[in-house]
Amino acid sequence: MHPALVVAVLSTVLASVKAQGVTCNATSACPASAPCCSEFGYCGNDNFCLGGCNPLHSYSLTSCRSAPLCEDATHTFADNSRILSNSTYYDGNSSAYDWVVDKGSIFNTNSSGGELALVLTEDNGGTRLSSTKYLHYGTITASLKTGRWSGVVTAFITMSDIKDEIDWEFPGTATTEAQTNYFWQAVVPLDTHGTTVKDLSDTYSNYHDYTIDWQPEALTFSIDGNVVRTIQQSDTVQDGVTQYPSTPSRIQLSLWPAGINSSAPGTVQWAGGMIDWSDPDYTSAGHFYALVKSVQIKCGDPQTPGENITSYVYGTNSSTDTPSITFTNASTLINGAAGVYGVAVKVNGFLTAGLLVAALLAQFL
Repeated sequence: MHPALVVAVLSTVLASVKAQGVTCNATSACPASAPCCSEFGYCGNDNFCLGGCNPLHSYSLTSCRSAPLCEDATHTFADNSRILSNSTYYDGNSSAYDWVVDKGSIFNTNSSGGELALVLTEDNGGTRLSSTKYLHYGTITASLKTGRWSGVVTAFITMSDIKDEIDWEFPGTATTEAQTNYFWQAVVPLDTHGTTVKDLSDTYSNYHDYTIDWQPEALTFSIDGNVVRTIQQSDTVQDGVTQYPSTPSRIQLSLWPAGINSSAPGTVQWAGGMIDWSDPDYTSAGHFYALVKSVQIKCGDPQTPGENITSYVYGTNSSTDTPSITFTNASTLINGAAGVYGVAVKVNGFLTAGLLVAALLAQFL
């Protein structure tokens, strides 16, 4: 995901950020008074402790609320009843909503069984939709139609709380192409991991099924059931560290403005140039858009969660090089109950230690 989209979403939380006023990063964790490090690197409470909260930069590994457990699902959009249109009202209850709008706006076409439209206007800075449940390995297929305008990027990605990321992206006017990429903990490699798939039928006019098949041993990208790229986990080792996405992630769908004055020149070029807000498509409709018909999710947890498991947390031996994931029965709600046990889950060959007791420190949440 490019910095321009991060900046756009960040603008929606600036008021809260100013109130908290404390930043967090790999060398400066959050204080107990504002224990949760948000996805934008600011410390706070309440919503700061939900999706995107980075446990490695928070006051403790258990300051963030636990991440709601994956569930197999096929999401269609006959209406928007399962989408919370304002993420600031989200309290961590993933049973109430499947998706939250982090930034921007959506509408439903109510045609062909219903399609979800992601909207970009000159004023809204783009739209990003995030799943309320997480995925710790598995297969996701999004059926979508992209934008077709210079500087406008359509994206379907997974993003973890420590910024492991897997991408399908569709920049600008390149409507016969699709791009794949992946990142480990937001590290941008000297040699890009990105590739381009060419010779597709028009991605604006036609629905295609874009698949991310993310497994512990390999990451596979497919279009309409045809494999176009595979990355082996064993090929991602750098200086003894496996730089492969391995942590629970949310699914995100977005339409965002890369071709704007605040974007880096390279980003603008990648996206096909500056956005033309006088484009006839924009002036007639009042917006640019991308359409989503469905999202299918098949969970692939390395171990089967127990009957009472609700969520994922980072294990007590987690570090940047060796993040470990544990199952827990802790509440995912703001001010919810702490968990009393966990189940070890292997991540990149590492096994977490056994029990999670009252270390979920509810007093800090």
